[in-house]
Amino acid sequence: MAGLSVWPFLPIRPAAAELIARPVPKTGELIPAVGMGTWVTFNVGPSEQLRKQRLDVLRTFFRLGGGMVDSSPMYGSAQDVVGWCLQRLESKKKLISATKVWTPYDSDGPGQMAEARRLWGLDAFDVMQIHNLVDWQAHLQTLLAAKKAGRIRYIGITTSHGSRHDEMERIMRNQPIDFVQFTYNILDREAEDRLLPLALDRKLGVIVNRPFRHKDLFHRFGAKPLPGWAVEFDCANWAQFFLKFIISHPAVTCAIPATSRVDHMTENMGALHGRLPDAALRQRMIRYVEGL
Repeated sequence: MAGLSVWPFLPIRPAAAELIARPVPKTGELIPAVGMGTWVTFNVGPSEQLRKQRLDVLRTFFRLGGGMVDSSPMYGSAQDVVGWCLQRLESKKKLISATKVWTPYDSDGPGQMAEARRLWGLDAFDVMQIHNLVDWQAHLQTLLAAKKAGRIRYIGITTSHGSRHDEMERIMRNQPIDFVQFTYNILDREAEDRLLPLALDRKLGVIVNRPFRHKDLFHRFGAKPLPGWAVEFDCANWAQFFLKFIISHPAVTCAIPATSRVDHMTENMGALHGRLPDAALRQRMIRYVEGL
């Protein structure tokens, strides 16, 4: 296990007006370090009222510097709602589109990706991922062909289950992928043992899901006081505390919290500004929450 104290943490004092962004390791393309997930929050079906609320959330996300929007065919109507919102936005130039293939039948993969392009209103995706490693061997060949044809830019694999980390590690070591997506937060730190150091070594982008444990971190700690020393890394609320812990790790490219509220989106995007914790502060953050 690599020690946090010796990992090469990125500079922690960006310019005040500068958004915190991370390079895609294989290309150098900069991506804002806080993106947006759509699991549950954008699965609102045909309700125009609820869709308009999500449109406000997405508009706020882009206005405050966001880029990556992540979804999946597993998320009910989320892709349809994302596309509905994108059609009504003044500009989609900031969008970094990320979705997934999720089917046990490899023959369904091309059609599922085509349906995603239709729903989002896009000709190509920036990141196409194999969701939860389902039938990954077959889908990887489909994604490689789509990349060659210009329908996707980056290939990824995902999991939200620690039980799949061994298989994910083998894929990271041996397959031609660009991104990995897995769970990492201030309480769930199993990825620090192997996956995060391996991503650095293999030059793979890292997308972090469940950064708030689907609200659990707020339920546990939201009523507790934020430590006074959080000002040392320009942290104003718990959302920024949790997100800055994640995006300060040198292997992390982008965290993708999900929300259905504009005020919560505003809090999330605040993590893109100011200083980040160094290794010593990260350890202090861990000790603080574990002591609450």
